[in-house]
Amino acid sequence: MVPPADLPVLPPLLDLGGTAVFALTGALQAARLRQTFVTMSFFALLTGVGGGTLRDLLIGMPVFWLRDPWVIPVVMGVAVIAWFTPRRIWEGHLLEWADGAGLAAFAVLGTAKALAVGVAPVPAMVLGVVAGCVGGIIRDVIAGVPSILMRPELYVTAAALSAVLYAMGVAIGWPSAPVGVFAALAGFALRGAALKWKLELPAYSRTT
Repeated sequence: MVPPADLPVLPPLLDLGGTAVFALTGALQAARLRQTFVTMSFFALLTGVGGGTLRDLLIGMPVFWLRDPWVIPVVMGVAVIAWFTPRRIWEGHLLEWADGAGLAAFAVLGTAKALAVGVAPVPAMVLGVVAGCVGGIIRDVIAGVPSILMRPELYVTAAALSAVLYAMGVAIGWPSAPVGVFAALAGFALRGAALKWKLELPAYSRTT
């Protein structure tokens, strides 16, 4: 598919940055579980490229990390940093905050890349949400911890906010770069608010 002229394909550096942030969350999860460096690297790789891989497969584009020679070195570099950094730095909620940043970034990136190759706005938003959430789901599954999707926290909602704001901004005709930054910050802010104030969606409670 040929991208429309008014929607430039995103610079590879943006994909690389989102991948690095999600790779960090995978590495930190392995550190929290006191795993080996090999396991930490594996966590970082699967978490870092999981969402972007699914995104590219669904829109019929070459998988980004198979064509970009920098992705694997960056992921491995993140794993090395996490491995040699004192564990006390990563204690607390840093994993969740890093995950929130990756979530918002990949939601915007997924939406933008889908729009750039001609996907309609609503499916593009859905793809953005999927791309933003898959990396975290993979990380939780391989770590053997409850998936974020099974908890009532505002997680998918934050990804949806980023995806919707970006698609709406582009549809209005605003420049894609500042809209992307604003949308990512908005999703990250919502996720951060959920972490700080324990904001949750209501759970199903009907008994009849």
